[in-house]
Amino acid sequence: MDSFQKIKNKIKSLDEIVTLKKQWKSNGKKVVFTNGCFDLIHLGHLDYLTKASDLGDKFIIAVNSDSSVKLLKGKGRPIKDEFTRMMLLASLEFVDTILLFNEETPYEILSKIIPDILIKGGDYNENDIVGADIIKRNGGKVIILPFLEGYSTSKLEQKIIKNNCK
Repeated sequence: MDSFQKIKNKIKSLDEIVTLKKQWKSNGKKVVFTNGCFDLIHLGHLDYLTKASDLGDKFIIAVNSDSSVKLLKGKGRPIKDEFTRMMLLASLEFVDTILLFNEETPYEILSKIIPDILIKGGDYNENDIVGADIIKRNGGKVIILPFLEGYSTSKLEQKIIKNNCK
């Protein structure tokens, strides 16, 4: 199997990930979960994702579909299509599996996967984190990781627009 196919094989359905999570748990593995659009991967994403991955043994990332990104971010987004965004994240060696979701929030996904740790970025308040109730009710942790200052997709988008308008 070539490297591209190995990366692509990290993209799984919800049912496949639920099965994997059960296997991992039976082997004593701690499962970490995060979600997001991850439209233009930048150093801030890498900082956040590596720190999240370091908190457990297995790392799941749920990626917003193109339609859900449009709902959340507006008509100009996403910049990269969902397959590209998933493949870029799946290519990171510390990522175990990727899941695409169409809903506005990952609440249903979290209720089925029930990871040990739910990670969100520094702009969140724990009371506002979707699924935090599920994780805590099942004995897990919700962790907010600080952002790496100066890096954001919105800033990159603005820079691209500004440079193209000159």
